[in-house]
Amino acid sequence: MRIQLSDHFTYRKLLRFVAPSIVMMLCTSVYSIVDGLFVSNFVGKTPFAAVNLIFPILMAMSTVGFMLGTGGSAIVSITLGTGQKERANQYFSMLIYAGVLISIVMSVIGFICMPMIGSALGAEGELLEYTVIYGRILVAGQTAFILQNMFQSFFPVAEKPELSLKISVAAGLTNFLLDALFIIIFKWGLPGAAAASVAGQAVGGIIPLIYFSRKNSSLLRLTKTGFNGRILLKACTNGSSEMLTNLSTSLVNMLYNFQLMRIAGENGLAAYGVIMYVYFIFAAIFIGYSIGGSPVISYHYGAGNRSELKNLFQKSLIIIGTAGIVLTLLAEALALPLTKIYVGYDAELLKMTCHGFRLYSLAFLLSGFNSFGSSFFTALGDGAVSAAISFLRTLVFQVAVILILPSILGLDGVWLAIGGAELLSLGITIIFFAAKKKKYGYL
Repeated sequence: MRIQLSDHFTYRKLLRFVAPSIVMMLCTSVYSIVDGLFVSNFVGKTPFAAVNLIFPILMAMSTVGFMLGTGGSAIVSITLGTGQKERANQYFSMLIYAGVLISIVMSVIGFICMPMIGSALGAEGELLEYTVIYGRILVAGQTAFILQNMFQSFFPVAEKPELSLKISVAAGLTNFLLDALFIIIFKWGLPGAAAASVAGQAVGGIIPLIYFSRKNSSLLRLTKTGFNGRILLKACTNGSSEMLTNLSTSLVNMLYNFQLMRIAGENGLAAYGVIMYVYFIFAAIFIGYSIGGSPVISYHYGAGNRSELKNLFQKSLIIIGTAGIVLTLLAEALALPLTKIYVGYDAELLKMTCHGFRLYSLAFLLSGFNSFGSSFFTALGDGAVSAAISFLRTLVFQVAVILILPSILGLDGVWLAIGGAELLSLGITIIFFAAKKKKYGYL
């Protein structure tokens, strides 16, 4: 039975609706995870270091898709909630076209500047060569990746989360199978890993573009539309928190790398790379829930249905709290086997990575609430509050703790920094929940 945005949501219906978005985010995280897995085990240590070094830059570029997708989907959902379907499709179309144009410009600039970017990150010699090769191939596919990130937010709005799931699974499988083919069979090395990722991104970005360009059974379709600077600016402002979250994560990752190189050398850098790969899998669950649930929240807010808004808010907190406990326990139990997949060939590195991941994973108890808090206010159209939560959580608090804790606790301070930042952020999230409850009526 098809679930509509206007429905009343029970726990079961809410979980069914957001499940495709969660799986979709898990599949999206496969790109870097699979590349790292194959490169580490079948290509070599230096190419693996190159992937880890340039990855934050590539993710920083892709944040445009998160910004336009999350910010734009809230606008489109609210417009649908007011009964203006034609206008909603015009907004949707304009945002997609803007995303294509912006991504093309970014790809050209990134391709030209990749050697300078690699050098600025400290790469030299063979490491720089691998960094430029991998980076250039990936930036060439940025348009498809940015579109994939945008459509991840718009599929739930279109009431087609199950289609999003199928496309995401297809994209992930494409990347995985081509990694195996290009690296193990064809022996293409690092360029093969990059090409496999771009192929997977093309599946995730181009197929939805074709789907929405044609007549379909969803609420959305790409149409002729004019440029609307006010809506584009509103989408950018409203989605700035999600962009800031991902951009700040990239910047903070660079700071983590600096601290780890200073304290633990190359092993510390390798350990952090592995921890982040595994972390992406768990974090994708919270991000996917936020993406899947946001259009429902936006719709009922636009329709003035405060009772359902309250229902969604309360159920979301309970679901996220339960998921946080389960994920933390799973992370602690699976730390050894998960890290062994990447660095089982080095006993000292394996021990460091496993210990670090167990400390790092404590953040799962709190991170879901902060992720939901930011996306919740984005869904309500309150980009300022959403951005404030994201800015403090992903940049200010992260930078503060990663600079302070290692000087007190050494290497353990690096692993515990993420948990300290989430704890500080939770206090801010709770303050905003309390301050805005009367304005939006979710409590």
